[in-house]
Amino acid sequence: MGVAKAWRFSVMPAKLALLQHPSGSVLSHKHECCRCRSSAAQPRKPISWSLICGLMLFCLGMISLFTGHVASDLEWYSQRLMKRRSYFRLEGSNKGPIDIWKSDYANYFYGCSKRSRNFPHPVSERSSNGYLLIGASGGLNQQRTGISDAVVVARILNATLVVPELDHNSYWKDDSDFVDIFDVNWFISYLAKDVTIVKRVPDKFMRSMEKPPYTMRVPRKSPPEYYLDQVLPILQRRSVLQLTKFDYRLANNIDDELQKLRCRTNYHALRFRKPIQELGQKLVTRMRAMAKRFIAVHLRFEPDMLAFSGCYFGGGDKERYELGEIRKRWETLTDVDADEERRRGRCPLTPHEVGLMLRALGFANDTYIYVASGEIYGGEETLRPLRGLFPNYYTKEMLAGEELKPFLPFSSRLASIDYIVSDESDVFVTNNNGNMAKILAGRRRYMGHKRTIRPNAKRLGPLMMERDRMDWYTFARKVKTFQKGFMGEPDEMRPGRGEFHEYPYSCICERPLGDVVDNKREDPRFEQGNQGFRE
Repeated sequence: MGVAKAWRFSVMPAKLALLQHPSGSVLSHKHECCRCRSSAAQPRKPISWSLICGLMLFCLGMISLFTGHVASDLEWYSQRLMKRRSYFRLEGSNKGPIDIWKSDYANYFYGCSKRSRNFPHPVSERSSNGYLLIGASGGLNQQRTGISDAVVVARILNATLVVPELDHNSYWKDDSDFVDIFDVNWFISYLAKDVTIVKRVPDKFMRSMEKPPYTMRVPRKSPPEYYLDQVLPILQRRSVLQLTKFDYRLANNIDDELQKLRCRTNYHALRFRKPIQELGQKLVTRMRAMAKRFIAVHLRFEPDMLAFSGCYFGGGDKERYELGEIRKRWETLTDVDADEERRRGRCPLTPHEVGLMLRALGFANDTYIYVASGEIYGGEETLRPLRGLFPNYYTKEMLAGEELKPFLPFSSRLASIDYIVSDESDVFVTNNNGNMAKILAGRRRYMGHKRTIRPNAKRLGPLMMERDRMDWYTFARKVKTFQKGFMGEPDEMRPGRGEFHEYPYSCICERPLGDVVDNKREDPRFEQGNQGFRE
């Protein structure tokens, strides 16, 4: 089937107003001031000539700023302005492509989460306000959000953080502890200048307590003020405090220094244990041995996800019964109109539809894909159409074989392996906006805006329902149109947009303009210009 080949996006504007030329206007400023003073021979009205000269200096400085700087860089800026136009390369009539494998504008930005010089060292264990126990809930990536926020909350409270406990009672039924998944010693040492962390409350201290640790659950997305007003007094009074179901319990928008602490925890301190990391890297190496680049697709088409959505995916009465029974686990869910939910974009795409989207975007039939997922509802029958679109289809089970056996009883450890391969992939494709999608999207932005594609379900859902009524060319053109703004481009980052774990705007810095210009001119593509679609 014929496929359209590429498209491009706008780039975030450079900070022109921060650049000034240090020379070229000082002498003229002094000359104007002297002229003003010489013409003031009449002493009848007291006039503040220093004020007038100051205003003139300001005006001349602004003129110098915009004329001198813009003129000196006019050629380069004209090229960037041309790149801001968004359009697609239609077959035989494109005006310029983008690289579907990598953002052309990723080198304008970099991850930055270093603590500032004014960020005080943490209090010692003995001087802290008490011990903070955290129960992180959910699966692996939901727990990552809870752990990252727990570190920040401990900092806010001047508390000693005890290594968080992981949820053993969720849907995932995984009894892994923190030390089974993450490198606990690295976690403690990496954050030593931010928060005091211990592996457990000292036994001697626990024996001296008159009452057991106080347990409470804070409201979702509570601001720092809530912790200071409502939680701190209890911690100071009881010395040991446990916060349960700790996921998304800290506000999205907090001080930038605390946001950077979130990033240091999530992107640096939470390192997988050596056995998990080594197997994940082996799978990446095996994918690279077969193909120079590959896509990782997180299908998230497990029965629990489908049942929770209330959507229908074409499996007849059998599907309706099976998913309906699973849906009963959530007592608060009400009956919904499945077709209406799909038209509103509230349903995940099927594996087949994900494949159609990727082919429409321009990924060829010989592209290698790694599918990261748990149990796929419908099994091989559900996956067969995706395999037809992308025959070079691999999973951790196919790549690891016997090496995977020690991890099979533990869903979080299996998810960790998928996390590593997805993070290392050239393109990461999500199929919903769940925890893994958000966490990995944020990490990939922080690590260099690696291409991350999230389906625009609100537009693609209705389109998939109508796809049999249009030819491939029309379908592909619409997919490209609808996916604008959902391809992981840097300009999708805006302060306050979405969850911070997905859009870590406080931890993304813009490179100095001169460095970007020099790097671009050293890149062969800078000289070649836009000469064709790049795959």
